[in-house]
Amino acid sequence: MVDFYDGKKVLVTGGAGFIGSHLVEMLVKRGARVSVPVRSEKSYVEFLGDVKNDVEIVYADLLDAQRTKEIAAGKDIVMNLAANVGGIEYNIKHPGSIFRDNLQIFMNVIEAARHAEVERFLVTSSACVYPRHCEIPTPEAEGFRDRPEPTNEGYGWAKRMEEFLGDAYHREYGMKVGIARPYNCYGPRDNFNPESSHVIPALIKRVIDGENPLQVWGDGSASRSFLYVTDFARGLIEVCEKYAESDVVNIGADEETTIKDLVEKIVELSGVDTAIEFDISKPTGQPRRHCDITKAAEKLDYKAQMSLEDGLRNTIEWYKEHKNSLPY
Repeated sequence: MVDFYDGKKVLVTGGAGFIGSHLVEMLVKRGARVSVPVRSEKSYVEFLGDVKNDVEIVYADLLDAQRTKEIAAGKDIVMNLAANVGGIEYNIKHPGSIFRDNLQIFMNVIEAARHAEVERFLVTSSACVYPRHCEIPTPEAEGFRDRPEPTNEGYGWAKRMEEFLGDAYHREYGMKVGIARPYNCYGPRDNFNPESSHVIPALIKRVIDGENPLQVWGDGSASRSFLYVTDFARGLIEVCEKYAESDVVNIGADEETTIKDLVEKIVELSGVDTAIEFDISKPTGQPRRHCDITKAAEKLDYKAQMSLEDGLRNTIEWYKEHKNSLPY
């Protein structure tokens, strides 16, 4: 049986980044001819590792609409993973630029894909579209109810608009569009930059780098459903292949943990004797985040494979090994 991706020319925006590099590796293994846009020769492409010589690196600023059309020309599939986002502090400080940058890039990329008459287009959305108080586990139907969680509002609105545009291009132009709505991702190659990192890499960096006592925002009661990066990438690949129906699918793990339990587990796995202090003067964020994965199971036969403990262990070991070579 021929693999769906075998021989396909696939443009992966954000393909040199954290999640994108794992996705690119999977596509290469399945026989795809992958192109990855980067802004310049100075761009950090080390995450592509062993497949760097098996992909085409193209230079393009995705804010340049004409250049984006040029690199999409002749492609069979466009998968949009390019994004500007960070942790709670970064997102609170930059709602305008986060919304602007994500939406401008997305509009350029989907329009370029339309001109290229691609076979498939993938919208990579986010659980940040959901409101603060939503049903738990959260079904896809709640993605446009109320306003997005305030601490992620700029990103949440941008992702809602990306989902809308994906569906609108399907209805107006007949494009085959997959829309994946993944939950909190983590894993090797994550962003450990303290100015913009998410909760897991931020905590790992601070624990391994010796912060003691460890100061944690909020009271620790908020819960999250964390998704390991290879499970995330696999979910995107399967949505694009099996369910390009312009219908949103949650991609997540059926495992919920509080921030308090997460911090304690990271300290334990790191083997560091660190005191933990919760700063209740800082925002806790969305109270609970746990997705309903019923549709993913039904439409894709998808289920996350990596446990949180094993995923954290892998991420901690990766950071220990690479921390001195990261570009920040």
